[in-house]
Amino acid sequence: MSFEKLGLIKPLLGAIGELGYKEPTAIQKRAIPLVLAKSDIFATAQTGTGKTAAFALPILQKLKNSQGGEDRAIRAVILSPTRELAIQIFEDILGFSKHMSIDCVVLVGGKDIQMQQRALKKGIDIVIATPGRFLELVEKGVNISEIEFFVIDEADRMLDMGFAKEIRKIHPLLPKRHQTLLFAATYSEKVRKLSKLVLTKPAFIETSKKNSTVDTINQVAYMVDTARKAELLAYLIGSRNFKQVLVFTRTKVSADALFLELQKDGLKCGIIHGDKTQAYRLKTLTQFKEGIIKVLIATDIASRGLDIENLPYVINYELPAVAEDYVHRVGRTGRAGRDGEAISLLDIYEKYDIREIERVIGMKIPQEIIAGFEPDLTIRRKDEVEFKAKSEYKKPEEKHFKKPAKKAFVKPTSKKKRKTTKRD
Repeated sequence: MSFEKLGLIKPLLGAIGELGYKEPTAIQKRAIPLVLAKSDIFATAQTGTGKTAAFALPILQKLKNSQGGEDRAIRAVILSPTRELAIQIFEDILGFSKHMSIDCVVLVGGKDIQMQQRALKKGIDIVIATPGRFLELVEKGVNISEIEFFVIDEADRMLDMGFAKEIRKIHPLLPKRHQTLLFAATYSEKVRKLSKLVLTKPAFIETSKKNSTVDTINQVAYMVDTARKAELLAYLIGSRNFKQVLVFTRTKVSADALFLELQKDGLKCGIIHGDKTQAYRLKTLTQFKEGIIKVLIATDIASRGLDIENLPYVINYELPAVAEDYVHRVGRTGRAGRDGEAISLLDIYEKYDIREIERVIGMKIPQEIIAGFEPDLTIRRKDEVEFKAKSEYKKPEEKHFKKPAKKAFVKPTSKKKRKTTKRD
């Protein structure tokens, strides 16, 4: 099926053609006609399968007749869990709408809110925002009475980051007649509950097995001692001549420590996490995309919203704290049908974590050992023995003692006979 058969207008077809779009993905084939038919949508699809185009293209078609002029009301709101993803959506929409007169803006925390208010007064059709900042602007009087589309992108991540409260506050303030589109990469009970709150008779779209990874990603785990992880990472990048690799750590502290280690090894690397300013993160991401930086170290805040064309490698220096986040991490590679490789560095403390990941994604991840980086198997066996010993530990049986039988109460008898009195 071609994009023409989905009913898209010529300005959109021209733009996506120039961007290199040839055939719609599974999520685009199913979502675009439903959005054009004014249906609420609850869609789950693997990361990297084109969810942004699935909702952005039909929304742009519906909003093609921009009213123009200042102080016009917002017509579409797209909520994103992170700044990076919000900016990525904004850039995609600019590309899709290059032959249309549509105005859009990004509203995220960390920026001057008064400047954002002034930008809205100039007249904006589409707002891409993080939930907290959008709610703040609404409370300051931003007009949302004419919103036609309300999009919650990466809903699962948004709930994990604690934005449920903001969404629950925003939704009742929207006009009754609006279309809600909820997209998620993974499915959870939290997402299901949110869908019941914000959607009206939605069409459910599931283009793949829940929480699965795409088939074009080759996944492998290399076993190594904890102390040699950084050394193995540098070896892999150098010996295999990785031109561009995204490395994930579990914490900001780990990211900072790894950044210093790789710099000592002479690798050009950058780092992004929550303690870095937005300007620094955007500059670092741009340098990574342009090839100035070979290695980008990131925490899970960056596992959503990073859309790097043809990113060949993702390495889990540490496994994520939440198994579902593995799907989002490795989803940064193998996008749009391209091949990719996801490598995990596995120490003895993470051997049980990877089992949970395998359960979530429904597949076994091969575990291998690289010559020269063999883990200490005696430590591994000791760890297993201790784990087994704890699992087999039984509480000693308590000894039961028979309680002595109670003696029957016998009323004492007095030897002296009580004297009778007149009262008797």
